[in-house]
Amino acid sequence: MASLLLQLAVLGVALVAAALIVIFVVAFVTATKMPSLHRHEEEKFFLNAKGQKETLPSIWDSPTKQLSVVVPSYNEEKRLPVMMDEALGYLEKRQKQDPTFTYEVIVVDDGSKDQTSKVAFKYCQRYGSDKIRVITLVKNRGKGGAVRMGVFSSRGEKILMADADGATKFPDVEKLEKGLNDLQPWPVRAHPFVEGLSGQSCGRPTDYVMQSFIFCLCFQRSYFRTLLMYGFHFLVWFLCVKGIRDTQCGFKLLTREAASRTFSSLHIERWAFDVELLYIAQFFKIPIAEVAVNWTEIEGVYCLFFG
Repeated sequence: MASLLLQLAVLGVALVAAALIVIFVVAFVTATKMPSLHRHEEEKFFLNAKGQKETLPSIWDSPTKQLSVVVPSYNEEKRLPVMMDEALGYLEKRQKQDPTFTYEVIVVDDGSKDQTSKVAFKYCQRYGSDKIRVITLVKNRGKGGAVRMGVFSSRGEKILMADADGATKFPDVEKLEKGLNDLQPWPVRAHPFVEGLSGQSCGRPTDYVMQSFIFCLCFQRSYFRTLLMYGFHFLVWFLCVKGIRDTQCGFKLLTREAASRTFSSLHIERWAFDVELLYIAQFFKIPIAEVAVNWTEIEGVYCLFFG
């Protein structure tokens, strides 16, 4: 029995070592001095409610909305309407209660092969292109690339990343906003950037809030998937991001300055882009907070913890 346990331990160490070597090799081969920010000509425009082309704004412009919601979507024609109905129901109700509240929802079609763009555009026609905008990417970039394209085309003071599957209840955005406000006082200047650690009374504003959920209370996984999840989290903790329980959740809220600073430095466009995003935030000493929200496993989610 002892020899078997020893063999399993050695095997585990060998697998971890092999995984680390593979990660380092891939990182070295694919690393570039600066991330690619190429945007195709067709991706510089969006269609208004009348079907006419208009130029997309830039993250470097002054904000004109309080909240931008970026929804990366790939082959989401079936699940997107459920998420959009809930989100817009909440946002419209909030705007009626507070007429000063302004928002936009940016659906980024990541080169879908189905009717995702057409489904999203129906909401643009219903609510107007000032509130709903659809960006259709020429080819699939990956979730990280789609989110970045949406962020770079946003107009909000705060920018929310939300998955198209609607796994997180949209009204929980208020929990993220409260977490953002609780970290540090809001800045006086228009585009804040924080250089301080979460929890320190340094008198500086907050720049980044990340939502999380307690996954073990939300649903059950097989032992194999649980093992993979813990293995991935260990590698993330060991290699780069410390102090974050769940890096992969798809409901994140950032201030405009934090979004421009982190996404401008982002290299990874596909799985695990969240890890690099958080690593960049920690590198720049942008405060990060995790907030528990309601989460439901949605049918059709093929990868729950790799972003």
